Amino acid sequence: MSEPIGIGVVTISDRAFQGRYADQGGPGIEAALGRLLATPWRPLRRLVPDEMPAIEAALRDLADAEACPLIVTTGGTGPAPRDVTPEATMAVCERLLPGFGEMMRAVSLRAVPTAILSRQVAGTRGRSLIVNLPGKPSAIAECLDAVFPAIPYCVDLIGGPRIETDPEACVAFRPKGA
Repeated sequence: MSEPIGIGVVTISDRAFQGRYADQGGPGIEAALGRLLATPWRPLRRLVPDEMPAIEAALRDLADAEACPLIVTTGGTGPAPRDVTPEATMAVCERLLPGFGEMMRAVSLRAVPTAILSRQVAGTRGRSLIVNLPGKPSAIAECLDAVFPAIPYCVDLIGGPRIETDPEACVAFRPKGA
């Protein structure tokens, strides 16, 4: 059996970083991935404040040093002045994939009208796919479910390892009539 794939899980939150708030976003990502993935994997966790240099450093480390084929962030995607996750992600990515953000906003708008304020982005850095998710665990699952059908294929296209999904968890991803 091969080594589990390392997947980057980055929580961006001043309060969680300072210990004033329990990180719920990172565990929310891990729970969603645990449900979606059939491939053995292990989380490589990072908890950073809402500061571009710290976010950029975490993303670069997970992509370049840890060679994570997938890096998922939570938090810092709103319009508040300290919400700089999209800017940090764009700064480290070589190519942006706007369809991810478009799909996540479209799905989120069904639940809350304020989803239009969300600024999630996704892009690639080398052989890593970086995807920004919101901070709320229910929104994390909703958004990750919406974009996950494209993630294994994207990772394959950029030269990453094969990622298998759990067919039972991914029933909603099947084309109509399949």
